[in-house]
Amino acid sequence: LAQPLPVKAHGGETLDALAWRVLGRGPEAVEAILAANPGLALVAEAMPEGTVVVIPVAADAAPTAQDLV
Repeated sequence: LAQPLPVKAHGGETLDALAWRVLGRGPEAVEAILAANPGLALVAEAMPEGTVVVIPVAADAAPTAQDLV
């Protein structure tokens, strides 16, 4: 694995949408993201603006800077 990547959520963004935006993957990535972020499940359906989510990424699947906007 590459270094975990902190990403800020957009206001009201779901965890599934964030996984698609950053990794280009949906439900299959959510379980790993939840495991890396204890307590995130409580707000995963509508995250407040700026919620920092740690994304565990494989070295071959690391997002680009453009993906993080």
